[in-house]
Amino acid sequence: MKAVAVTPGTPNSVHLEDIPEPSVDQVPDGKGVLVRVLKVGVDATDREINDALYGNAPEGDDYLVIGHESFGIVEAVGENVRRVRVGDYVTATVRRPGGSIYDLIGTNDMTSEEEYFERGINLRHGYLTERFVDEEEYIVRVPEGLKHLHVLQEPMSCAAKAVHQAYEAQRRMKVWRPKLAFVLGAGQIGLLTTLILRLKGIEVYTLARGAAPNLKSEIVSGFEATYVSTRETSIAELVAKSGKPDLIVDATGSSSLAFEAMQHLGHNGVVVWTSITGGDRSVQVPSDAVNLHWVLGNKLLLGSVNANRDHFEMGIRDLALGEMMYPGVLEKILTNPVDGLENYKEMMRLLVEDKEALKVYVNVAEV
Repeated sequence: MKAVAVTPGTPNSVHLEDIPEPSVDQVPDGKGVLVRVLKVGVDATDREINDALYGNAPEGDDYLVIGHESFGIVEAVGENVRRVRVGDYVTATVRRPGGSIYDLIGTNDMTSEEEYFERGINLRHGYLTERFVDEEEYIVRVPEGLKHLHVLQEPMSCAAKAVHQAYEAQRRMKVWRPKLAFVLGAGQIGLLTTLILRLKGIEVYTLARGAAPNLKSEIVSGFEATYVSTRETSIAELVAKSGKPDLIVDATGSSSLAFEAMQHLGHNGVVVWTSITGGDRSVQVPSDAVNLHWVLGNKLLLGSVNANRDHFEMGIRDLALGEMMYPGVLEKILTNPVDGLENYKEMMRLLVEDKEALKVYVNVAEV
């Protein structure tokens, strides 16, 4: 069976690997679900793994199958599977449990262990292959009416978690009703976060480098949010016009912007970092000023890694509502299809070279 893999630790090692066919019997207690892969989304994480910035092979293998944004159809189920049936469209979560208490209660995205397991990222094979099998717990049904949004399910779960965690943390304030939010970055996570915040009735400014009009600004406007080009308006200048935001979600992949965001948050506000930066960049931060204003302003910094099953289900609900509120807008995110696993070089070229490629995904099989 074909799969797209890398050799962890070796830069630019992406290649086609022949791997064994999976079966439901590989999962104990009749809980296995066999999925035929239809489409897989790829993003900066896959590019950085191919750059050997992080990622490790599962024990016993010298390769790692990449791809963590899955969409497929159920081909077979174990005798004790109840949540999905043959023929259902599904996606799959990314994190797998370790041994901490958080892992044991199903919140493996909150593991307290240094070692973590993520399909397609670290110590577990991913979905960029023809079929995969997993336990029922990690398979999430996708409504047929959302199949045209296919690989957006996983990034939407990350956006849903980021916003949900901000609200969960702000229970400490007893009453927290954010009115103004900045979303830094207009890639897939930034755009989907913009949608979620607009569905909550929050005024949203989504910041990105490119000057409008462009596809990203078109999508932001389609969600009835405001697009801001940072080439034309700095964050400080935007704050002078709009006021300080109650919530900032950083999805830029830039550590300098992530730290800069801390300087512009309003009192009792939250900054959520969703980016993973695998480089070694250093920046200067006005640490005394940040310390002073954050302590006096009861401000919170929150890191949000990829999601568990609950967040996938939240994200699917928000995708459905978003389709009703802003019909036709979400599909514009899906910009760059690549046909077939064998075209992995074109897939990686798009991730590396094409700055206009908003969402790259591989058509593995016909829907």
